[in-house]
Amino acid sequence: MEILFVSHKYPPSVGGMEKQSYELIKGMAAHARVHTIVYTGAGGKFQFFWTLRKKIMQKCQENPGISVIHFNDGLIGAICARHRGYEHLKRVVTLHGLEVVFPNPWYQKYILPRFNNFDRIIAVSAATRDACIERGLMPEKVVVVPNGVDHDLAQTVPVPDFTAFFEAKYHIPVKNKRIFVGMGRAVQRKGFSWLMEQVVPSLRGEFVVLLIGPFNRERSGFARFLSFLPRGLSKQIALFLGFPSDEDHLRTLLAEPRFKEKVHHLGKLPFEDIRQILTASNAFVMPNISIKGDMEGFGLVCLEAALSGTTVVAARLEGITEAIQDGKNGILLPSGNAQAWVDQLQAIIDNPATFEAKTADYQAYTLEEFGWDRMVSAYARATADKSVFTVD
Repeated sequence: MEILFVSHKYPPSVGGMEKQSYELIKGMAAHARVHTIVYTGAGGKFQFFWTLRKKIMQKCQENPGISVIHFNDGLIGAICARHRGYEHLKRVVTLHGLEVVFPNPWYQKYILPRFNNFDRIIAVSAATRDACIERGLMPEKVVVVPNGVDHDLAQTVPVPDFTAFFEAKYHIPVKNKRIFVGMGRAVQRKGFSWLMEQVVPSLRGEFVVLLIGPFNRERSGFARFLSFLPRGLSKQIALFLGFPSDEDHLRTLLAEPRFKEKVHHLGKLPFEDIRQILTASNAFVMPNISIKGDMEGFGLVCLEAALSGTTVVAARLEGITEAIQDGKNGILLPSGNAQAWVDQLQAIIDNPATFEAKTADYQAYTLEEFGWDRMVSAYARATADKSVFTVD
């Protein structure tokens, strides 16, 4: 089998989808002859999309053995769904979540149904699969393949003195404090501002919350532009572009005196620093909340944290439950239940050793159940499944 992968989520850009795309393409070389058209940052992304049909046609002409084309997210799949000229290829698309629930009536009526014309739809979680089927995609075409995770994270060697390392580099006191870490883009569904408002003020004792991810310290020009648009339209644009919709609120909260010593946003960090922070932390928190028109398709960052040897405390919501199994590789709490979150985090503050004793088991379970090789093998089976289409 020869397969052409098409993706605009790819290194050097950093993120869960970029990592998944890279590992899938690399791993599939063991199962098929692989060709790629990926966006690596050269030129503008608009140009990449504009010339995509031409690139696909050229790649097919140069490699007539290509029989399958795989689009690694719904956006690029939707854009290419109306292409003409390579109908002989069997088409596969991976859907991660947002591209299924995107809250635009025109999109839901005219764009999403086009995925039924694909030969195989791969959902990254059962929650994403259910969302597909609820919105009219054909159940027999949808298969769940959970993401994998880097097992190398379990081999992280801690620095000799984390407190000295961290305080020298980031100038934030953490000595004798419980460390809670949250990571991801500042979008509303991540629940970071909810955690600050509803949970942090009720916690007692010495602790600090460290938030990691892209973050603008000042309001961007694009954010000001969105503020002039009708609320519904600005929300749709923000969702479509992955715009940090919670950033304004987070900046306001971080400026309040009550959070000055308790919550710090570190911004985007080097990966090695993230590994050290996760390894030294007492808990990784993923307090997602339900946002209409958005969803957490999987929760890869939870697995990364579990492998790093910290206790994952996450919301029992959407695709997160595909990554974290309560009591096996983390702790799931009701989404939006402030008291449950206060009680759990307070217990970690008061009795850290009780939870540290379980992290080795959490790590072992994650190593056993999740890996890139396992994900790639499932993709290979789904792609070559003759019950869905025949691959010559």
